[in-house]
Amino acid sequence: MTTDLTVRATAIDGLLVLDLPLHGDSRGWFKENWQREKMTALGLPDFEPVQNNVSYNATAGATRGIHAEPWDKLVSLMTGRAFGAWVDLRPGADFGTTVTVDLHPGVAVFVPRGVGNSYQALEDGTTYAYLVNEHWRPDVVYTAVALDDPALGIDWPIPISEAEVSDKDRANPLLADVTPMEPRRALILGGYGQLGRALRAALPDADAVDLDTFDMTDPAAYAGVDWARYDTVVNAAAYTAVDAAETSDGRRAAWAANVTALTHLARVARRHRLTVVHISSDYVFDGTHESHDEEEPFSPLGVYGQTKAAGDAVIATLDRHYVVRTSWVIGDGGNFVRTMARLAKDGVSPSVVDDQVGRLTFTDDLARGIVHLLRTRPGYGTYNLSGGGAPMSWYDVAREVFARCGRDPGDVTPSSTEAYGKDKDLAPRPRHSVLDLAKIESTGFVPTPVSTSLDDYLG
Repeated sequence: MTTDLTVRATAIDGLLVLDLPLHGDSRGWFKENWQREKMTALGLPDFEPVQNNVSYNATAGATRGIHAEPWDKLVSLMTGRAFGAWVDLRPGADFGTTVTVDLHPGVAVFVPRGVGNSYQALEDGTTYAYLVNEHWRPDVVYTAVALDDPALGIDWPIPISEAEVSDKDRANPLLADVTPMEPRRALILGGYGQLGRALRAALPDADAVDLDTFDMTDPAAYAGVDWARYDTVVNAAAYTAVDAAETSDGRRAAWAANVTALTHLARVARRHRLTVVHISSDYVFDGTHESHDEEEPFSPLGVYGQTKAAGDAVIATLDRHYVVRTSWVIGDGGNFVRTMARLAKDGVSPSVVDDQVGRLTFTDDLARGIVHLLRTRPGYGTYNLSGGGAPMSWYDVAREVFARCGRDPGDVTPSSTEAYGKDKDLAPRPRHSVLDLAKIESTGFVPTPVSTSLDDYLG
């Protein structure tokens, strides 16, 4: 009888065996069948169970078929003894890997989604209890494999030919004929905007929705999504009309898209244990510091920045979140670089602001950084992500574009923010938008220098 709670890895990734202390005397025993704080500290995922099920086998030999379920579960015995067998039915190099464990009340097994599990009672009156993190539904389809497939090499204590097995489970296919369980995937909200298009290229297995057909401000839109298909949501949608946000209609639209929509998304993400990647902005700061790190308090100047800061705060309430703060985004739609390239071609000599300083961020690089976070899974939280290299003003960027387009950079004239904004209804803008990139660089991601991205973009 073990005296210490332990969690052991197995040959199947994510399948964990727990040794549970049984505290007993002449009256019987007591165990902590689920103890979140202790178990997660030892490496058990915080899988947030929502349903507790109990299964009873009256006689030894009763055998449950090998089924992979679309949820995680923690299974243990209350009474009796059993033999457990698990088969990895997820796609990948480990497909078909098998693990077996002798089960008694002092052992529990955590079974991740997509791993087939089967149990053979070895004593009369064997009772199983298992916690799952999705509610059971009658329409669920399980991925299954034959109990006696020689390819699995399972040495059943009671031969399957002599065991009590349902007709349905005796008809399960051989491993060679099994289609692996479809993994959960990412869903891109705003998947047809500038960043959304780059994300779809970087995450080819992801699904995407267009804001023309999915109204993020409407709670009913979320009810129409089968969230069990997803483990990640990347929110590339936002109201970004900085100047229009200062108008009465724009103010309401900005708060609806950048804040109210995120309260609906956060509610869904919490219920379905989704990781949310949310795109933030340098506009959450007033620009009085020359460089902004992730710990700097919010200090937005205008309505757009205020709504982005409020949205960031909503997403930060989720356990699983990455707030990706970026600046001066350039993609495949209309943007400052394209405008300057067109003016250079058309022979125009523009006047450009020279007292707002930051770094361009190209959507391909931003998408690459987001994929890096999702693949490496560093600690959740906020990460600055922009182009690399030396900071530049908008005036500097315009000169760089003119030079690459064969025009004399001297044809670009510098202007102050005040002079440029005279007689225009412009929202206030941060003077310094440079984001400190040390945190994301510490995860192994190297932002592409802006000069390199400009070469590629204009080439």
